Amino acid sequence: MSYLKTFLSHSFSKLVPKTYICGGSARLLSDVSFVHRETDVDSKNFEFNADNKKRAEAIVSIYPEGFRSAAVIPLLDLAQRQYGWLPLKAMNYVADYLQMPRMRVYEVSTFYTMFNRQPIGKYHVQVCTTTPCMLRGAQEVYEYTKELLKDEKDFTVIEVECLGACVNAPMIQINDDYYEDLTNEDVKQIIA
Repeated sequence: MSYLKTFLSHSFSKLVPKTYICGGSARLLSDVSFVHRETDVDSKNFEFNADNKKRAEAIVSIYPEGFRSAAVIPLLDLAQRQYGWLPLKAMNYVADYLQMPRMRVYEVSTFYTMFNRQPIGKYHVQVCTTTPCMLRGAQEVYEYTKELLKDEKDFTVIEVECLGACVNAPMIQINDDYYEDLTNEDVKQIIA
């Protein structure tokens, strides 16, 4: 068994540069907590505010009777927008609201990289590094962006898989806004 583990890790490290293995990718941020235990940052109670309760009711109402759980992704997104990230108590609240097993909500929140399982900065900068973006200079844009914002507490910079703007690569997403066909100079102007 240890031979296989050594072989796989050695072979994998030859194929994938270290920056991808231990870089700040969305995969690493989204699967931080597979255990789903409360931490110090999870300690606050969570409940939708009045406006979001109305939104949640409207979202759930579009699904047929018996299919409330189909609203899990939009309600997790709503919870994340309200709180800034997705703590365990918010996931539990959504599960209880939808009358579904908490584990199903945990599965969804850890599968999709759009859900942030740790606190993030006010500005969430996601740099696409999938093949089309990579071929057009995304790695340089990513490294430049990380360096430019390394001391900024309000910014979280991560590397993500395809954001669906391949025709205008390379691109970044800052919160909900896309910026495409970028150079390092463009990034500097956008951030400034």
